[in-house]
Amino acid sequence: MGAAEDVKPRRGGAVAVATGIFLSRIAGLARERAIAYYMGNSPAAGAFRAALRIPNFLQNLLGEGVLSASFIPVYAKLLAQGRDDDAHKVARAVGTLLALVACALSLLGVLASRWLVDVVAPGFHGEARELTIDLVRIAFPGMALLVMSAWCLGVLNSHRKFFLSYVSPVVWNAAIIAAVIAAGRRAMGGDDIAIWLAYGAVIGSGLQFLVQVPTVASLLRSLRPSLEVKHEGVQATLRAFGPVLVGRGSVQLSSYIDQLLASYLGPPTVAAIGYASIIALLPVSLFGMAVSAAELPEMSGTLGDAQEVAAKLRDRLRGSLRQIVFLVVPSAVAFVAIGAPIIALLFQTGRFGAEDTRVVWIILAGSAIGLSAQTQGRLLGSAFYAMGDPKPPLRAAMIRVAITAGVGWALVLPIRDALGYDEAWGAFGLTASAGVAAWIEFLLLKTWLARKIGAVPIPAKLGFACLAIASIAGALGGGAYWLLTAHMHVRAVIAALAAVPIYGAVYLGVAAAAKIPEASGFVRRFTRRRR
Repeated sequence: MGAAEDVKPRRGGAVAVATGIFLSRIAGLARERAIAYYMGNSPAAGAFRAALRIPNFLQNLLGEGVLSASFIPVYAKLLAQGRDDDAHKVARAVGTLLALVACALSLLGVLASRWLVDVVAPGFHGEARELTIDLVRIAFPGMALLVMSAWCLGVLNSHRKFFLSYVSPVVWNAAIIAAVIAAGRRAMGGDDIAIWLAYGAVIGSGLQFLVQVPTVASLLRSLRPSLEVKHEGVQATLRAFGPVLVGRGSVQLSSYIDQLLASYLGPPTVAAIGYASIIALLPVSLFGMAVSAAELPEMSGTLGDAQEVAAKLRDRLRGSLRQIVFLVVPSAVAFVAIGAPIIALLFQTGRFGAEDTRVVWIILAGSAIGLSAQTQGRLLGSAFYAMGDPKPPLRAAMIRVAITAGVGWALVLPIRDALGYDEAWGAFGLTASAGVAAWIEFLLLKTWLARKIGAVPIPAKLGFACLAIASIAGALGGGAYWLLTAHMHVRAVIAALAAVPIYGAVYLGVAAAAKIPEASGFVRRFTRRRR
């Protein structure tokens, strides 16, 4: 009885992560709608996107993704072995090292802001470049605070306290919303609003860190700084940090490359890519990240010989991958079929008009190509990290980055110059090339993981079934939106309120009728709550 129960996937952690992420993403959408209302796709909005990307790039490299994959496996295993004191020593030492490195990088970022902007946004010139430099100088100190917030997340996740760490970005978003509304109501220009936004981001970073500190302090019993770097757990974390830095950092590096290439398409296109990425990251965060974050400490705490560990990992992956595919495949189809109503519903207000919706939709459609591969690949990468083997994700990530850079460069610069398509389709080329690279990375991870644990239970049949059902739902939802807007002259936002529910209801209803277990379980939970 015990063995079967041990390998049964726990969904409570994934639900807690998804709930926290959902609330923070709702706050993020409110933030983006406020920014869209006051700034639209203006050059100032593009400068703000570019400026925030620079410190966020370093924060994400040092923070959640890399720290989780290198620190949580060590920390969670010590806890599973009952070595709580050692686990706490490791956490305090890693936290101290992170604080020192993050503060040093923040200072360097402020001092090197002009050089950084020229590296990340070489296509920006004149006033747009100068504004971006000012914004980088303001925003960089917030990077150190967000890195420490990610350290808190690592501690909390290892203790299966998922909700607080993933809901804490709500306060970050709230600070930015307050800043943009305050600046907008003062009838400020776009540049001044962007400055206020940058200060709001720094204040929000501090709040996000502070709301987690009391719980972390109670778990570690002390927040006393420590430089006990010779501890075996700290050494194991540091050994994994380098490969994980490159492996998990591939997403950030790809984003950096996209940012650099997008700068040649102009600040408005950079702003449009920012809006599209907000939507594209929703299913990645809610489904891919939620499941992967909950599974990493569970897989890391798996004990037994090599065959027992492999069997348990396959069992955990089986249910988790099905859950991801059932939710992510329709998300990808929705980006293409009903992308316009989704964008109109979220952002079409104030200075964000119908043409802005069209541009963002084109970019979002490119993101759909690699969405399923990206989310499944993240979970497969977590399995490698849980086993203490970060090198396969590193190799796959390097291949992914090379493909993204090469194909993206060609589509934005020489091919676009030769064929003459507009900036929106150049941005589509960036997101589409990243999607193709994500599929190659996923297939490599699948092949390499199979060599360690046996056949990886990828739910291919479920994926094709979900794709077919979502296509039917997309035709009906997209058709309803076209009929309402083109023939009945209903406002885009109102038509979207009809199209999006039609899509979701048809997908879920047909999937349940086809007796897909994930759909049937969802319907049962929903009907029980209604009663």
